[in-house]
Amino acid sequence: MKKLLQINPVVRENTSTGKIMRALGELAIANGWESYIAYSGARDGVLPHSSHLIPVGNKWDLLLHFLATRLFDAHGLASRRATRRFIRQIRELDPDVIHIHNVHGYFLNYPLLAEYLSTSGKPVVWTVHDCWLFTGHCYHYAAAGCDKWKTQCEKCPQKGAFPASWLVDRSRKNFRDKKKAFSGIPRLTLVTVSQWMKEEIAHSFLGDKPCRVIPNGIDLDVFKPSPGSPAGCYYLAVASIWLPEKGLEDLSALAAFLDSDERLVVVGRLPEGYRFPDGVDTLERTADARALARLYTGATALVNPTWQDNYPTVNLEAIACGTPVVTYRTGGSVESVTPETGAVVEQGDVRGLLEALHAIRMQGKESYTGRCRSYALSHFSKDDCFRKYISLYESLATG
Repeated sequence: MKKLLQINPVVRENTSTGKIMRALGELAIANGWESYIAYSGARDGVLPHSSHLIPVGNKWDLLLHFLATRLFDAHGLASRRATRRFIRQIRELDPDVIHIHNVHGYFLNYPLLAEYLSTSGKPVVWTVHDCWLFTGHCYHYAAAGCDKWKTQCEKCPQKGAFPASWLVDRSRKNFRDKKKAFSGIPRLTLVTVSQWMKEEIAHSFLGDKPCRVIPNGIDLDVFKPSPGSPAGCYYLAVASIWLPEKGLEDLSALAAFLDSDERLVVVGRLPEGYRFPDGVDTLERTADARALARLYTGATALVNPTWQDNYPTVNLEAIACGTPVVTYRTGGSVESVTPETGAVVEQGDVRGLLEALHAIRMQGKESYTGRCRSYALSHFSKDDCFRKYISLYESLATG
């Protein structure tokens, strides 16, 4: 029986990568594979799972890795003991395919792991969920307008952003270390969830690696037009954590323009002490997907003023619930939005957001519902998307 090993710091259901790994593991098992998932033992309290779970490191490894990151900008360069132990476990397991989602997360030493992968002969699939893989520091550069990653990172404008460094800027050396480590993995296949990210990678030091697009899918039996939605006209904005690059200030500006019979409902964790103007309702991000589906269903539109994004799941979830999306022309955020499923406006054009929302309201949200749902059924099924991974695994394991 063939074995699949996936690697990611977290496997919890309330994280996007956790959901993806669980679904891939279950589908792999259904197709005759054994499924294993390695994760940060100090970060994740895991619920029962159909895959075999491999915790990596402990709370002391996590603490030392945190300090190495904050003090020396050495994210991914600590956890040497935990990584050596994990490599021994990989050798004993002898997987047929290794699928990496993220190694940044305070739990692995990437040069040691890459050294093993470069000599093991194992096929490696790496899903590029963000940009950390090919930058000298940041996990995304769009909001900063930085393109140093195309040639040589240095003097990082986002040194204080995740994974934040308080003191040292090691971005120049980090860039060179990553280039050496990741470029040297011979059987590496990159997967991006958006066409935009694939085109970005083509300009990076990984541009010569095979790369294909497999968009993330969602559970269309959960995210669907759902009864019990709140009444009245409201525009919905959803994020796990609201940060400036997610468009937090744009939402505040938008709220000031709303008519008296309109509301903005913002779901997700806000910065401590942050206050919206009147006319904005705030809710904590819920782990109840069906409750979230009801919020999507009742909204006149989802507004997503993100300044940097790969392929935001919130767009897919809203469209699957029959709700159009208005978003900035940002990264892969536009790839799920068509004239039938919403509207795209230029970054920073808050008035443009408002006009697009009002156009949807005047046309009638009901005129979008059927078209949005049909588009979701054709493009967003998690089973259809994840089956492409199983086909990739099979071709690599036998190739």
